[in-house]
Amino acid sequence: MELGFSKWVCAFLLSCWLIFSGAYSVEGLRGNSKVRGVNLGGWLVVEGWIKPSLFDGIPNGDMLDGTEVQFKSVTLQKYVCAENGGGSNVTVSRDVASSWETFKLWRVSESKFQLRTSKGQFISCDREGCSVSATAEYPSTSETFFIERKNSRVHIKLESGAYLQATMGNQLSGDYPGMPGWDDNAGTFEMTIVANNLHGDYQLANGYGQDKAKEVLKRHRNSFITVEDFNFLHRNGINTVRIPVGWWIASDPDPPAPFIGGTLVALDDAFSWAQAYDIKCIIDLHAAPGSQNGMEHSASQDGFIGWPTSPDYISKTLDVIDFLASRYATHPALLGIELLNEPSATTVPLDTLVSFYMRGYQIVRKYSPTAYVIICQRIGNADPLELYQANIGTHNVVVDLHFYNLFDTFFVNMSSADNIQFIYKSREAQLQALNSSNGPLVFIVD
Repeated sequence: MELGFSKWVCAFLLSCWLIFSGAYSVEGLRGNSKVRGVNLGGWLVVEGWIKPSLFDGIPNGDMLDGTEVQFKSVTLQKYVCAENGGGSNVTVSRDVASSWETFKLWRVSESKFQLRTSKGQFISCDREGCSVSATAEYPSTSETFFIERKNSRVHIKLESGAYLQATMGNQLSGDYPGMPGWDDNAGTFEMTIVANNLHGDYQLANGYGQDKAKEVLKRHRNSFITVEDFNFLHRNGINTVRIPVGWWIASDPDPPAPFIGGTLVALDDAFSWAQAYDIKCIIDLHAAPGSQNGMEHSASQDGFIGWPTSPDYISKTLDVIDFLASRYATHPALLGIELLNEPSATTVPLDTLVSFYMRGYQIVRKYSPTAYVIICQRIGNADPLELYQANIGTHNVVVDLHFYNLFDTFFVNMSSADNIQFIYKSREAQLQALNSSNGPLVFIVD
C-alpha cells in the first residue's frame, strides 16, 4: 500500500537481504532468480526500537525486566554492593558504583521486584530484622521486595512490611523502625537507572500483565503487517520475506507465561498472503529458550545468556524447529528455515552451535528435501568461515552473514544508493572467496 512506503523504505535500509551462489540463482523462486527480500522485524517478535509506542502504557515503564539499577544510601553516601558480585553478603560500602553495585530487575508487578546480582544470585531477606545477603540462586518470597519511589528516591520494603536500612556498620538490614519519610534517613536510597535497554516480548508481556498484553499485541499483530503490505512488496519487486518468530510459537495458543499467544495464526496468515502474491517466506527462529545472545530480540528477561549452557534449552529449540518444519515444509510459499538468529560468539561455543545446526538440518530434511536451511554466523569476534568448514549439511545450506552497516559510523553520510554500491563493490572480494570455497550459499544483511 502506498501509505506504507516510509515503513518499507526503513525495511529496505535495515534489512537488504541477498543470496549469492555461483549461478546467482535460488531454487524455488520463479525463474531461479535472486532473493530480493525484506525482514518483517518487530511483528511476531517484539523489538522496542522498531515500535517504541508499544511500551507507552506500561506503569513504571522505566523499571522493566532487565533494567539495571544502583542504590546509594542518602545517609552514608555509599552504594549497596553484592560482595564479589554475588554469592555472599550485601554491604553499603562503596564510594563508586560498578558491576558489584549494579542489580538487574526481575519485575513481579509494577511495584514488586527481585534484584539479581552481576553473577546471577538474588538479593534475599528472609525475615524482619534480617541481614541482607546475595546467595539465592532462584527467587521466591524472601527475594521479593516492594520498591516505593518518589522521584529518584526509593524505599525497599519486605513482604512483611519492614523496610531495609543502611546501618552505621555499612550493612543492609531489614529492621528500619517504622515507615521512613523522604528526608535523609537510613531507610531512603537514591536509585540510579543505569540501563533500560531491553524492550522485547518478555518486558512487554510482564510489564503490562497478561490481559493488557494480549490486547496490545493483538492490535499490533493485526495492524503492523497486513495483506496490503504483501501486495505492496509484490508490486515493488520483492519476492521474499524473512519472518522472525519466537520459540513460544510452538505452544500457541497458550505459551508459557509471560508470553502471549497469537503468533502462529499471524504466521499462517503471512504464508497465505505470500502465496497469493507469489512471495516466498523464510522463517527465522529469532528467540530461543534461555536466550542465545541476551538481546531483546531473543526475548531475554534480563540479558543473561542461558541457551548454550542447558541441553534442555537446546532440545526444546530443536523441538521448535521440528514443529515449524512439519507445519510448513509442504507449503508452496516456504523458501527456508533459519535455525537460530545471532548466537553470541562470547558465550556460545562453536562445537555446541555446529552440533545444533547439524541436528536442525536433519530435522528440516526429514520433512523437506529442498527447503533452504539457513545457519547464522556467531555475532561478535567470530570468523564466518568457521561455518563453511563445519559440513553442516549436503544440500541447500545457507550461511547468514551480518555485516550491519547500519551501526557503522562510516556509513552515516552515505545515501542509500551509495550504501548499496559499497555492499556490492567492497564486499565483492570476500563474497567471491566464500563462494569459491564450494560451501554453503551466502545470505547477507547490511
